[in-house]
Amino acid sequence: MSARTKVLARAALLAAFAAASAAPVLAQGRGRPDPLPLRAARTAEFTATEGTWMSLDVSPDGQTIVFDLLGDLYTLPITGGTATPLLTGMAYDAQPRFSPDGERIAFVSDRSGGDNLWTMRLDKTDTSQVSRGNNNLYVSPEWMPDGEFIIVSRSGGLGGVAKLFLFHHERGAPLPMGSTAGPLKMLGAAPSPDGRYIWYAAGVGDWQYNAVLPRYQLYRYDRETGVTNVMTNRYGSGMRPAISPDGNWLVYATRYNDQTGLRKRDLRTGDESWLAYPVQRDEQESRAPLDLMPGYAFVPDGSAIVVSYGGKIWRVPMDGSEPSEIPFEAPVKLAIGPKVAFKYPIDTAQMVTASQIRHPVVSPDGSQVVFTAFDRLWIRDLPDGEPRRLTDQAVGEFHPQWSPDGRWIAYVTWDDAAGGQIMKVPAAGGTPTQLTQTAAVYYNVAWSPDGQRIVASRGAARELKEVSGIYFGPLGGTFVWVPAEGGAVTEISPTGLRDVAHFRRDQPDRIYAYSPVEGLVSFRWDGTDVKRHLVVRGRQGVPGIASPHPDEWEYLPRRIAPWRRGPDPTDPDAPAEAGAPQPAGLIMLSPEGDRAYVQFGLDLFVVDMPEEMATPPTIVLANLQASPVPVRKVTDVGGEFASWAADGGALYWALGNVLFTYDLDRVDAEEEQLEQEAHARALIRARALAVTDSLKRVRARADSLEKKGEEVPDDLEQEIFRLAADSVQVVADSLLARADSIRRAAERVAEKAEQVRGGDKRILQDTTETYEAEEIRIEVELPRDIPRGLVALRGGRIITMAKVPGDSAGPHIIENGVVVVRDNRITAVGPADSVEIPDSARVIDVTGKTLLPGFIDTHYHAQWLVPEVHPSEVWQYLATLAYGVTTTRDPQTAFTDILSYTDRVNIGDMVGPRIYSTGPGVFNSENIRDANHAKTVLRRYARYFDTKTLKMYMTGNRQQRQWIIDAARQLKLMPTTEGGLDFKLDLTHAIDGYSGVEHNLPIAPIYGDVVELFKTSETTNTPTLVVSYGGPFGENYFYTHENVHDDPKLNRFVPEENIDARARRRGPGAGGSPGQAGWFLDEEYVFPKHAAFVKKMLEGGARMGVGSHGQIQGIGYHWEMWAMGSAGASNYDILRAATILGAEAIGFGDQLGSIEEGKFADLLVLNSDPLENLRNTVDLLYVMKDGRLYDAETLDEIHPEQRPLQRRRVTDTDPPITTD
Repeated sequence: MSARTKVLARAALLAAFAAASAAPVLAQGRGRPDPLPLRAARTAEFTATEGTWMSLDVSPDGQTIVFDLLGDLYTLPITGGTATPLLTGMAYDAQPRFSPDGERIAFVSDRSGGDNLWTMRLDKTDTSQVSRGNNNLYVSPEWMPDGEFIIVSRSGGLGGVAKLFLFHHERGAPLPMGSTAGPLKMLGAAPSPDGRYIWYAAGVGDWQYNAVLPRYQLYRYDRETGVTNVMTNRYGSGMRPAISPDGNWLVYATRYNDQTGLRKRDLRTGDESWLAYPVQRDEQESRAPLDLMPGYAFVPDGSAIVVSYGGKIWRVPMDGSEPSEIPFEAPVKLAIGPKVAFKYPIDTAQMVTASQIRHPVVSPDGSQVVFTAFDRLWIRDLPDGEPRRLTDQAVGEFHPQWSPDGRWIAYVTWDDAAGGQIMKVPAAGGTPTQLTQTAAVYYNVAWSPDGQRIVASRGAARELKEVSGIYFGPLGGTFVWVPAEGGAVTEISPTGLRDVAHFRRDQPDRIYAYSPVEGLVSFRWDGTDVKRHLVVRGRQGVPGIASPHPDEWEYLPRRIAPWRRGPDPTDPDAPAEAGAPQPAGLIMLSPEGDRAYVQFGLDLFVVDMPEEMATPPTIVLANLQASPVPVRKVTDVGGEFASWAADGGALYWALGNVLFTYDLDRVDAEEEQLEQEAHARALIRARALAVTDSLKRVRARADSLEKKGEEVPDDLEQEIFRLAADSVQVVADSLLARADSIRRAAERVAEKAEQVRGGDKRILQDTTETYEAEEIRIEVELPRDIPRGLVALRGGRIITMAKVPGDSAGPHIIENGVVVVRDNRITAVGPADSVEIPDSARVIDVTGKTLLPGFIDTHYHAQWLVPEVHPSEVWQYLATLAYGVTTTRDPQTAFTDILSYTDRVNIGDMVGPRIYSTGPGVFNSENIRDANHAKTVLRRYARYFDTKTLKMYMTGNRQQRQWIIDAARQLKLMPTTEGGLDFKLDLTHAIDGYSGVEHNLPIAPIYGDVVELFKTSETTNTPTLVVSYGGPFGENYFYTHENVHDDPKLNRFVPEENIDARARRRGPGAGGSPGQAGWFLDEEYVFPKHAAFVKKMLEGGARMGVGSHGQIQGIGYHWEMWAMGSAGASNYDILRAATILGAEAIGFGDQLGSIEEGKFADLLVLNSDPLENLRNTVDLLYVMKDGRLYDAETLDEIHPEQRPLQRRRVTDTDPPITTD
């Protein structure tokens, strides 16, 4: 090689090195993650000789049965014997069906992360996914006679109005079978032997509480003509059709009286008769995720069907002769996820730190923030001042707003006796000034830009004073204004659905407000000239998706009223379709008018405001790429109570007791910098490509000349060196740009390191690289309510619920016992002759009485707490405590107001039980994207709400639910779940290791296999039989058999109207929606069947809780205990579920739930013994909560102080008789 050639080669190598250096560094490729990320950590290992809801099929040669059990598949000889596992693992596999050639099975599985249709060769050489996507539910696959296609029911999400679809077994687009429109839910397709007809069951809608039969009938679809005919008309419904191999016989299920049977029909003559009765109870009163009946099948010659019921597998001859059992033993080794259970301390600090600040508003100069905590106004200097009260008034203080000059703070008050007013107080604190002259419910005040007037929404004080149930704002509200110096109120216009008046600084003549129907609107001071400016809707729902019942309020905050997830038949403006996108919770314009913030759920967005248009633009948050204006999501973990900085340059919000500041101006500057950097990098890349391309062309010319033996011209050689030098310069420029980027990143990391040194541990969990809002935790403290005194309860029979080493598994009872309580702790428990009572103790004789630990309601709702402007007293808490419930756990509060109510109970500002909750549920609308996102969402409960638990409310597919429980485990949260009338869903919750399942499993009866699953997973089931799933609500039984209306104790604490609404007439819910129901024959009630499962669980070592669901406050908890004990469970076991098991279920078993030395003093004194008669639970004499002893009839305090209960609620008396 010549010297010149070597030089040219080195230049080319240098250029190549430059090109390689300039290329971006690619992240190492990662393998495809497991669709089901949770790893089994435990195993439920046992031999099953009975099973619950086993779907089965018979092979074409008649020799083999395939069936499902707890989400695993097994094969079994037709004669019975030991079953062979076919598919096992964390995936839930179900409803297997043999292909016509007997070589494959079709089944439904969530092994892809969500439900899909799968096939598998019986020799296990091939398992194939047929359908695609993870956001559908598949039910009851069945092979078509040709063996090429599979027909299956499919619906969106976790349920809904399923339709029939055909899938080719080797994959392909699904083909609809018949109409996919309309409200009919289609299940259990059964083709005729020639494939022409498809039989199926269909009913209107997904499910219905307190259903009136019939719910389903059989239909037959003719594939040749497209005609559909109704084929049954039975009161008990028609379900789960099966056609004999010769096409001559139909077998189907129907309800008769309170049980289900199988009928056979001769398709040649139409004659019918009973084939088997009773069999498995059907699922027509729930979501039926595994069909209305377990799958059954004809034997090949059509002489019998093979079906499961009674926990066994049976061969039922078609000739009517006696069925014969096909015995089986299944060697179950069920994979179960890690245990998620923790022991939490009960806060005993002398000071209570407010768990929530509400409506924080920063002063115009940014130096102070005013907010509500403990339902009082507080102010704090920023960034690190001490919070201090603004007034010394003993009334509720809400919705503060700064005057434009920063000298005054306007707010509203509420007192149950006096009503509410608009007030103002100097920013420096002092004596407040009352601005309004008439008491009312005022809320959401706003100063006019010139500071001369204050606008608010107003409703009648009477409505909040007399509230007895759901209250999300006044009826017939009005926008009003009052002079800033006080005086007469001027009405502007009715509020309708509008709320949250506010202003744009340069438009003092217009008032802005938000309506979920109209969007952001504005109008003049007289309410005229209404203009619409912006409409924002949330994520598109899936039509027919399984969602909370319309009576379940999902967290979608407005300042007063939320938006109901389901369509409300009484509301003409409600969405006509359940899958329609929900409106934003709130839109609020910035003071400058150039931006608006949007609240949707717990997410906050900032929108650049569009120009004025005749028709307001609509933004759909689920598709921001199509937004007509820029939209930025500013929250990750969530936020509420948002407000603008005075200049609109920042947005503030709160979560728990943390104030967030999102500096929009800083973000804009950073984004501009990033855009400039990106532009510079793009230019460098373009230069690099141009240089590389030119170098290739010039080098090719030089190589061509050398190959010909010709000299390379000097100018060409110089060009190569110039281009090589350019390549090196490109590298240098790229490295310099990277260095600048690295330096800025290093500065950000150093800033975070400084925050960590300052004690901000959140930074260690932060994996984001984008700008995040700054956080300031605001700790407001008031003294905890801790009783001081020493008392001994002597002479009673004590059912301790203690686990004493060496004792038998039976009750631990102390006859003639003594309990000594100092302050709020039990200091001694034992027989009277062995416990020394201190001389200074007050002794209360309870001889002949029975002592129990305080009841723990693990599924309590207040139905519902008043949001935003809080009443002085919560009557629900009084009724609950008076009936012996000393601890409540509310699993799904819809709003975060419960945090403030809890704070008030803890400081003694309100009498009530211990209040715990999950906070607002984690719903499907969270749209969990991955494991990190799940952890981010759950941080709001661990770090900000400090609930120690959460409610996973049917939050997407199996993969998403596993992400959530894994995040909960890492964050030390105990998650409970919504049962959702979905037996399959409930089992996956237990398999994944969730701490709780709320509501009963809807199937009955349930056998030992499910008990073993729950026992191993240690999942607590709180059945809430008063709202039974799978049949009429249990509460209706008690309304029929108990005199609720005239109960004097109930009337003492529960508003008369609340009792009247429940006890005078029993009918459907508002607008005819399912809900409260009427009269049912006693044998129609399903709760005794579910109570049989309660008995099996408690006797089998599994865990149950007692939950009243808040259906009727106080007495409802006792109804639940009585319902749970209605199938023969021992009274002691029911009381165990109501006390120690409940305490353990919510993480407080070490401190509550039993009468033991060192535990908190929560106990009951009963006049009669509940072990003799469970109905004696309601015969209460005293209730002690946290060491305070109350008269159970009146809640007058007996110890440590003797004082009557001070009622703050004022209601009308009975009307006077004015006519003869």
